[in-house]
Amino acid sequence: MPPLPPLRYVDAVPVQHEGEAYVCISDPTGCVEAQLMLSGPAFFVAACLDGTQDIAGIQRAFARQFGGAQVPAKQVQQVVNYLDEQGFLHNARFESLRRALERDFRAAHQRRAYLAGKSYPADAQELRKVLDSFFNGQLPQAPTNGVPPLRCLVVPHIDFGRGAPAYAAGYRRLFEAGKPNTVFIFGVAHAGAPVPFVLTRKAFETPFGTLETDQHALDKLEAACAWEPYEYEIVHRTEHSIEFQAVLLAYWFGPAVKIVPILCGTFCESPTQRPAEVPVIGRFLDACRAVAAKPGRRVSVIAGADLAHVGRRFGDDFDITEDILSGIETRDREDLAHVAAGAPEAFYASVMKDENARRVCGLGCIYAALKTVEGSAATGQFLHYGYAPDPSGGIVSFSSVEFR
Repeated sequence: MPPLPPLRYVDAVPVQHEGEAYVCISDPTGCVEAQLMLSGPAFFVAACLDGTQDIAGIQRAFARQFGGAQVPAKQVQQVVNYLDEQGFLHNARFESLRRALERDFRAAHQRRAYLAGKSYPADAQELRKVLDSFFNGQLPQAPTNGVPPLRCLVVPHIDFGRGAPAYAAGYRRLFEAGKPNTVFIFGVAHAGAPVPFVLTRKAFETPFGTLETDQHALDKLEAACAWEPYEYEIVHRTEHSIEFQAVLLAYWFGPAVKIVPILCGTFCESPTQRPAEVPVIGRFLDACRAVAAKPGRRVSVIAGADLAHVGRRFGDDFDITEDILSGIETRDREDLAHVAAGAPEAFYASVMKDENARRVCGLGCIYAALKTVEGSAATGQFLHYGYAPDPSGGIVSFSSVEFR
């Protein structure tokens, strides 16, 4: 028999449902929005789908894994059909779905608020109440005219509920410093992109209004790209690291601020390589710095960046203990000292000295933000450090740092 189609890359999380153990699989790219609950045996069948196995091969692997237990061919096929119907197999059905989504996204002028109604309220009044609560009823005072905007801000991209104190610490300072006209937002391409940076010209919808992109700035950045900057534009469709920043900017300033949304993809080909050794990265960030530093422009730069991702949820084989938490914070603060010093190369080297064992997902976007304001004489001030537990076992750490 021909081999069965392979399982697509999925996010798999063990969960408990009605006292039974399951594995919940979801699509990190957002092409498929369904989440599937698979029993242990069904997940094992799914995990065997690597593009080389047929039904008989999966039956043999199943028997080895489960002490000689036999799984009927019909049940294997049922699991395969279920995954196929839901779009979790890499085959013609999924490719047709993917092409349709990409075609529709490219044709749209605006990037819709993908997580509205999922991660935060879609209704503007409800959402404003949620965000107001971050400041304990003490909203900052509007700045006087003529105050220069914040030069740079490092804040989380974790969900609002878990990252509220860090978001509040950073965005309070952004508002108090004065409204920027343009905001560079560096985010993380969690779905992956084999290029250093991914641009989009699409306006970002939020419950508080739509933020237009700074087309002049994007003209300059596009010209500095040694790759096709929109080839992987689809990763913007579901990416939250920029969406959450757009929501908070619109919360403070309405649609009066323009943005330059930039997702950071693959910087280096090996753990020993550094971005400074990659000329195309330097050329792009030089262009960012030139646009941001142009006289007369009121520009702020934001890095939507989480730090460590540690624990079973992220592939580690241990539970989180106080000693592990202490070690994570020590290493995080080592890295953050370089951030506050405005030293992008030292920051990158600090994170990578153990080959990024903590999985600092904001590595690239923090580096890019620091390079964009490098040489501006801005001074960094540490505002907040914290972490949040992951329901499936593990922690995510984050911080807020401002530069004036």
